[in-house]
Amino acid sequence: MSEVFFSDLRTGHTENLFDKIAKLLIHAGLDQTIAEGDLAAVKIHFGEKGNHTYIRPVFARRVVEEIKKRGALPFLTDSSTLYPGQRKEAVSALVCAIENGFDYSCAGAPLIISDGLRGVTETEVAIDGELLKSTFIGTEIVEADAIVAMTHFKCHELTGFGGALKNIGMGCASRKGKLVQHSTVAPKVSQKNCTGCGICPRSCAHNAISFEGGKAVINPAACAGCSRCITVCPVKAINIQWNEAADLVMRKMAEYAKGALTGKAGKTLYINFITQVSPACDCYGHSDAPIVNDIGLCASTDPVAIDQASADLVNAARGNEGSALQSGHEPGGDKFRGCWPQIPWEVQLEHAEKIGLGSRSYQLVRV
Repeated sequence: MSEVFFSDLRTGHTENLFDKIAKLLIHAGLDQTIAEGDLAAVKIHFGEKGNHTYIRPVFARRVVEEIKKRGALPFLTDSSTLYPGQRKEAVSALVCAIENGFDYSCAGAPLIISDGLRGVTETEVAIDGELLKSTFIGTEIVEADAIVAMTHFKCHELTGFGGALKNIGMGCASRKGKLVQHSTVAPKVSQKNCTGCGICPRSCAHNAISFEGGKAVINPAACAGCSRCITVCPVKAINIQWNEAADLVMRKMAEYAKGALTGKAGKTLYINFITQVSPACDCYGHSDAPIVNDIGLCASTDPVAIDQASADLVNAARGNEGSALQSGHEPGGDKFRGCWPQIPWEVQLEHAEKIGLGSRSYQLVRV
């Protein structure tokens, strides 16, 4: 049974929320996780442009300050997205992050995109999993000495909820790794939108793209799944085919979390912000009304236990009327199926526990 440390959001003149964040980190084991000289990755979602429910940069600053007190060198990091949005490559992603408040003057640490300029700076990490034998992880995550994962806990349209496991499993994967988790087939070119500009075949390192009738065509047999063509297309005519079933995505995601955490035994810590619990991911360019009131913060060295505890706390709350929540409003009701009824969200926890990432059994310790 793992310990999950919890703090509500009540504050006063003797203790503010920043103090509570520091106290949670200490109780959860920051002193044992971070050593002097460590290059410490603070894994956080910078938020899509137009979104506002991502973790506030000033909270990231307090985590950064606590890491610096231990003599370590923290950096804020995220990886490139698979879809052709604002964060599809490092330059646009960093501009988005800075516009959302994650500049050095606010957060107190440099920003590094973990999988490089175009999402292809990756390291293959062997895991010998049930579904996957290896994973493709952003190289800067692999090279980091320690990870502190700051996660906005919310619902998610594909995994039921997005917590620490998703922040690590999906969020530390390179673009190729994300494609492996989401799809079993090559990206597809929209013949309607393709302008025949010729950029994508020049960018393909595997000669998988040719022209037919003035339009780009991808040869699935030659495609290596790097998804670079998605990022270079100026008219967003190339997109992933989202064909993988939700339960398989979650199981692959758990195995990718194992890949990201390989070699970091005792060097990872997780803090979940169960605030502004939105019905969908922070990757959207908008944020819908929260489905429950703000609950608090959890911290642990066990990614499975912290997500299980966070899910239980959300489900124990009363759902907000007038939100996207369609059922489960009563305390104890399933809030995640109340938003996404077809998603068996427990799968990610079950598989993560099965492959040894942590325990679903936990003791909630109130701080």
